Amino acid sequence: MRSFPLPIRVAAGLAGTVVEQTRRLPDHLIGLPVTVTSQALQLSMRVQQHITELAIKGDDLLANARQTEQHPEWATFDEDESFTTSSREGTARRAGTSRDEADRFVAQPPPEREWSSERVPEDVSDLLPGYEEMTLPQLRGKLRGLSESDLVRLLEHERAHSRRPDFLQMLFNRLNNVRAAERDS
Repeated sequence: MRSFPLPIRVAAGLAGTVVEQTRRLPDHLIGLPVTVTSQALQLSMRVQQHITELAIKGDDLLANARQTEQHPEWATFDEDESFTTSSREGTARRAGTSRDEADRFVAQPPPEREWSSERVPEDVSDLLPGYEEMTLPQLRGKLRGLSESDLVRLLEHERAHSRRPDFLQMLFNRLNNVRAAERDS
């Protein structure tokens, strides 16, 4: 027996598939809204992921172009305001200097010390677990509960390791505030 030409065989196979799919159509119609909804949600999530990836790339590129503030205005404590006026005036009176000279003295961290092999700053993971990964706002939220000696340890650790200017300034400011509060009480 001779076989039918290829186009006829393909057409017959297509017709058989259409008949089978038509018979299954009622079963597929029940799940169709769920399928369409899930595909729409998947597409929406993919678009959000692509937008987020583009935003992250943009942040990385813009971070190089933008300079960070050396002394952000939000990197202060509530008691900084009272400390800056009364302590600077007191410092100026004790040192016999003008208030402007006292401002320069109080606002600048003390000169950095060279660390000898005998004096290595201690690990601070017992004080603040995850300190090295903290952001500046996270650190600010944790500083209130630390004592003067804890702040000194953190300041020494920061100077010896990361040397981040904003962190050094915040630690130094907090240490000054704690010391001023102890002197005043």
